[in-house]
Amino acid sequence: MSVLRRAVRPLAVILAAGILTLVAGGAAAGAPVQSSPAVASAVDDRDGPRFYSGLVIDVSGAVDGDVYATGQSVTISGDVTGDVIAAAQTVAITGTVDGDVRIAAQDVSVTGEVSRSGTVFAAGFTIGDTGSFGQDVVTAAGTVSIAGEVGRDVAASVGRLVIDGSVGGSVTYVSDDDARIAEGAVDGTVERLEPPQTPRVEVSPWAVFIGWFLGFLYALISLSLIALLAGLLLPRWLQRVTDHLTPSPWKALLVGFVASVAVPIALFFVAITIIGAPLAIAGALVWTVMVLATFVYSAFYIGRLVFRDRAHPVVMSLVGGVILIVALQIPWLNILVWLAMVFFGLGAQLLELHRQRPWHRTPTAIVGPALPADQTTAHAQPPSAGVAPQAGVTSPPPPSLRTDPTAPPAP
Repeated sequence: MSVLRRAVRPLAVILAAGILTLVAGGAAAGAPVQSSPAVASAVDDRDGPRFYSGLVIDVSGAVDGDVYATGQSVTISGDVTGDVIAAAQTVAITGTVDGDVRIAAQDVSVTGEVSRSGTVFAAGFTIGDTGSFGQDVVTAAGTVSIAGEVGRDVAASVGRLVIDGSVGGSVTYVSDDDARIAEGAVDGTVERLEPPQTPRVEVSPWAVFIGWFLGFLYALISLSLIALLAGLLLPRWLQRVTDHLTPSPWKALLVGFVASVAVPIALFFVAITIIGAPLAIAGALVWTVMVLATFVYSAFYIGRLVFRDRAHPVVMSLVGGVILIVALQIPWLNILVWLAMVFFGLGAQLLELHRQRPWHRTPTAIVGPALPADQTTAHAQPPSAGVAPQAGVTSPPPPSLRTDPTAPPAP
């Protein structure tokens, strides 16, 4: 356990190594930096610390100091008197490192000599036959293979551990599977620790029922108040909207379904344009309000069906809301109820908005000024057959009895 405690701080250094090497060139003022988009290498003797970044890094010379490297592939084939801190996809140490190594990579292989300790975070970590560490090795990896020498202890959190070489101290590892360790490969003790398991919390059925009941009670009270206020404040508008569900509910269902699919897509395409983004935000807010309002309209419509339009709007809204809330609490059925509530509610709202458009209203008749009595008499229509003329009203003579003013008088 003491080895694992010592492993916590080095593992934290691994994550810092990647960040440090990425910004090392700007952070180390005056320090020599060698970088290239393709290959960066050191073939001559240099004083450290040295910072390398590039696609492929090959430190093949001697460095008197520390080496910081980041890239896709990092190889330390020279002699380094200090530490090696690297972050890459693959890291290979084939040379000699007099200090410690701190590596974060996908694959790490050590076939050279490391005089002190190693801290490695990788998917695969291999210490070859010619590789060695003078002190401890702390690693967190998917697979760890030790065919070389480790001077002291090994602490690992692994999926699979194989030791065919030699370990001078103890081995402590955390894994679901037993390690494969050759006989006599470890001088000290070998201890396997089970990975920490998430504790299972046993929940009693009564606790589940009480939680469900409290949620149901909260929804019942809050949504019932909303339905009650809607029936109290907007009775006429509720009546108009739900009227579209009475003669032709399937028309409202079709309109609501098409709108539920088309409107979000249209708002998305409007939102991706720079000019239409504010309009899309406003449209999304309006659409959200309309979707939420479907509960109120559906509750009122259910109340109308129950009372056959013979109760007060507040009572119809309240009773319909209670029925709808209960239906939404039934598993599996609540999915169908929710879809029907949204589609019917949206379709009824859109149909009512379409009916309320200004150009759809019937124009009122234009009433002119009242005519004088004589003009009214002159323009009066002849009475129908079988209807006696009213007193004081003179009807014009039929066409057959009209006389020509230019004709001579009758004898």
